[in-house]
Amino acid sequence: MGSGQVTDWQGKNVTVAGLGVSGIPAAKVLHGLGAKVTVVNDGDDARAREQAAELQALGVTVRLGDGATLPEGTELIVTAPGWKPDKPLFTAAHEAGVPVWGDVELAWRLRELDGRKAAPWLCVTGTNGKTTTTQMLASILKAAGLRTAAVGNIGVSLLDAVLGEEPYDVLAVELSSYQLHWAPSLRAHSATVLNLAPDHLDWHGSMEAYAKDKGRVYEGNQVACVYNVADKATEDLVREADVEEGCRAVGFTLGAPAPSQLGVVEGILVDRAFVENRQQNAQELAEVSDVRPPAPHNIANALAAAALARAFGVPPKAVRDGLRAFTPDAHRIAHVADVGGVAYIDDSKATNTHAAEASLAAYESIVWIAGGLAKGATFDELVAKSAKRLRAAVLIGADRALIREALARHAPEVPVVDLERTDTGAMLAAVQEARRLAVEGDTVLLAPACASMDMFVNYNQRGDMFAQAVDELGT
Repeated sequence: MGSGQVTDWQGKNVTVAGLGVSGIPAAKVLHGLGAKVTVVNDGDDARAREQAAELQALGVTVRLGDGATLPEGTELIVTAPGWKPDKPLFTAAHEAGVPVWGDVELAWRLRELDGRKAAPWLCVTGTNGKTTTTQMLASILKAAGLRTAAVGNIGVSLLDAVLGEEPYDVLAVELSSYQLHWAPSLRAHSATVLNLAPDHLDWHGSMEAYAKDKGRVYEGNQVACVYNVADKATEDLVREADVEEGCRAVGFTLGAPAPSQLGVVEGILVDRAFVENRQQNAQELAEVSDVRPPAPHNIANALAAAALARAFGVPPKAVRDGLRAFTPDAHRIAHVADVGGVAYIDDSKATNTHAAEASLAAYESIVWIAGGLAKGATFDELVAKSAKRLRAAVLIGADRALIREALARHAPEVPVVDLERTDTGAMLAAVQEARRLAVEGDTVLLAPACASMDMFVNYNQRGDMFAQAVDELGT
């Protein structure tokens, strides 16, 4: 079961590790295929008991409060992607010779179940920009008349996509490093690693292990490995990948593209990879103004999405139409309002320094609202790179002192307001302070570079409260 295709699930003893958005669908699918399913879960709260009851009604065995012990007779574990590789359950599985798959691996193995025609996967990973790029890609594919969906880490179950009654032509698949770690058999049509920066190192153990798991997305690629010219680490992963004969390395850049690259020339997105005689020719795809918002990192996302779509044979017009039709999710460098000649931008989704750096690079004169839970991050590099753009900074949250200290070291001339209050009302105070500091032509930018859970339910609530505070300025 570890390497070959499973064709008969009847009576197989499968343990599903974890309830939730991936565990419950996996348990239901495996039970429906005739497997003997046992679900183990660390938690034993009211929500877990409710989920357990739903599965037990189907005949699935559920063990709550014990995610460490390998059930007797287990032949396969299917794990939720967030479960760390060093958990005792997986140690026991390794010692017993039991393979461990993630839900992505399970979906990949089941995509041809009952002789169905499997849709090719175009895969997107990276530290930042995954969701936006995957959604852009799906929009482009739809503009080409293809039946597609944005699935995977984006919140739409891959199992539902591959097992649905009506087959897709192609899938736009967002993958996290966790999912890739548990998906050894995945072989994409084409894939991209958008960028690499330290993240989730507590889970992976090191930057090297994190990069290796990201690089798995290139293994076995058939047509194109799309990399970021500005991020050499992504190109290095392409060089290390074992791909199918004829698969090409295709770069994307915010500058003029070389052959086998997509890039930008005089405000035009240009393809020099998927054209005849790419040494001499280029194909216009869209205008920078077709990308919303046209911030540098978002243009890079659009180029990566375009490269994957072009690798699948999508015509240039569909790239333009798809980008024009795309509407970004909330809290991703979203323009909230202009008040008194000052723009207020919500990028609450910038929960790490790499994302915040991209956001800060999009504007020239910024009053920066930042802070929250640092998750072990340091801020010296971020502040040093962004110092010349900062008019002032307003700091909130539990770990704001780390940002304040970095500002003192690398941008001592930048005025800093340090808000001690840590209730949700701090956001209104932060916006009011930012308004006091800003002058006409400035941008007040919420790009926290930190997680939100010290003060808010999630980054969505943080962004909503920013928008509410901005709205109160105009009244």
